Amino acid sequence: MFQNGAMGSLVPITGQDPQLGAWEHKAFVPAPLTNGMPDDLSAATFMAVSDARAALAALDSTSRQLPNPQLLRLPTLRREAQSTSALEGTYAPLAAVLTADENNADTAELVEVLNYVRMANLGFAKVSQGHTISVSLLSELQGVLMRGTPLHSVSGRVRDNQVVIGRRPDADPLGFPAHPARFIPSPPGLNLEANLRDLTDWMQQPREGLIDPVVAAAMSHYQFETLHPFRDGNGRLGRFLIVLHLQLTGVLEEPTLTVSPWFEARRNDYYDKLFGVSADGDWDGFVRFFARGLQAAADQTRTQMVALVAVQNELKEMVRASRLRADSAHALVDLAVANPSFTVRKVESDLNLSYTRANKLVSQLVELAILRQVPGDTYDRRFFAPRVLRTLTEDN
Repeated sequence: MFQNGAMGSLVPITGQDPQLGAWEHKAFVPAPLTNGMPDDLSAATFMAVSDARAALAALDSTSRQLPNPQLLRLPTLRREAQSTSALEGTYAPLAAVLTADENNADTAELVEVLNYVRMANLGFAKVSQGHTISVSLLSELQGVLMRGTPLHSVSGRVRDNQVVIGRRPDADPLGFPAHPARFIPSPPGLNLEANLRDLTDWMQQPREGLIDPVVAAAMSHYQFETLHPFRDGNGRLGRFLIVLHLQLTGVLEEPTLTVSPWFEARRNDYYDKLFGVSADGDWDGFVRFFARGLQAAADQTRTQMVALVAVQNELKEMVRASRLRADSAHALVDLAVANPSFTVRKVESDLNLSYTRANKLVSQLVELAILRQVPGDTYDRRFFAPRVLRTLTEDN
């Protein structure tokens, strides 16, 4: 199936199955990324890249015009967490993700989804503090992503075992596990670590005038997913790196882009396009697919951002039309937009109020139908704004 030797090499791997005995197969090791654009990108692909750049610029412009762009980071991040986890087979309803207590997730699925939010916040914070994308940073992020899961003890470092990806539909179900795999990434060892280090170094290099940032993000995403450097979480971490890479190259100032819903809806095409680069050198097909995904994601994120700001203004109008006059009531609306669910203690802490005053303020907004208590929470009550939740879930 691998027709283009320039894209990488097939290397022998061996193993021992406890029942079937010794086995042999081959793994694919991608060639290092080049310092220029892939050859033979078509006019249609360049148009798709241009459209993606325009959509990302419009998103960033809208974000910079908001009084507080970071206000919308958490709700869009939770939405991304739900969708990117669903791509990997971990599904939790979006409404449950948005209203979940991040410190007390009640299902294994929610643990994994909310781990993504923690990982992303850590990654954004590290980059804003001047840290570079490195193997150690990626390992730290993957460790956070896998916290509290069965693979937690073997996470936080580059894998030391061979993994296989997917299963061919025509494969013998009783054969060696490696033989029916759809794709087998690099074997573990020093070469895998070196290739991952080469990738992180490549991502740090300025290439203005040499590679369009959208194309660079596509190239680095392909390389990371093909190396598959960790035991688990490669897909989620790789899609997070798309946003981080666009932020590093200056395409996005505020990382509110949610890329995974579009890819989730086209998961088979997504995997086929990634494989097409390895097997046939089809950068053109993958870059065009990737660019169209970024354009759609930017358009959708911008639409949702504008809708959330409209809801924020609508809820503040409801406060102004009531008997409430305290500025803290408007501040609580902001908090309800930025945090899809929250406790009275969070209101107390974030708004610098006494617990009694925070509790009363929440109750007043519940009476105005601006807020509602999350069903089932009795001891540590959580609240949410139904209009905010509806805006975040209405296209799902």
